[in-house]
Amino acid sequence: MPVSIRPLTEDDFDRWQTLWNQNNQGHINLEVTKVTWQRLLTPGSMVGGFGAFDGSDMAGLVHYILHPVTGHIKPVCYMQDLFVAPLHRRKGVGRALVEQLAVTGKSEKWVRLYWLAEAGNTEAQALYKNLGFKIDFTLHVLPL
Repeated sequence: MPVSIRPLTEDDFDRWQTLWNQNNQGHINLEVTKVTWQRLLTPGSMVGGFGAFDGSDMAGLVHYILHPVTGHIKPVCYMQDLFVAPLHRRKGVGRALVEQLAVTGKSEKWVRLYWLAEAGNTEAQALYKNLGFKIDFTLHVLPL
């Protein structure tokens, strides 16, 4: 049975939090979790998310951030988090979440969808090699 994908709702919190904590690899900050959840559910927020559901089980999640850029009037979308529960991996859940995000972006007239992935994350790289195209940039971070 294929998963169903839909925007997150208030009723999804417990299932979402389980995946959120796994995605953060045990680095749990309750205030960040609370604020992130509020942002995900606030209408008109530039932060959004979808859940992939296998029956009542949340199989995966995707979070995104819309933001303006110079050179375009419409926003671009940064895919912040894509996480699939270990039991649901290699079943097309991640691809379905990215494809739903792309469908949403097209309907809302976003300019583009982009994301970062660790070079050594072979599972993510295997998925992403057939989605979009790779641009060779280096990422530099200046903590503030």
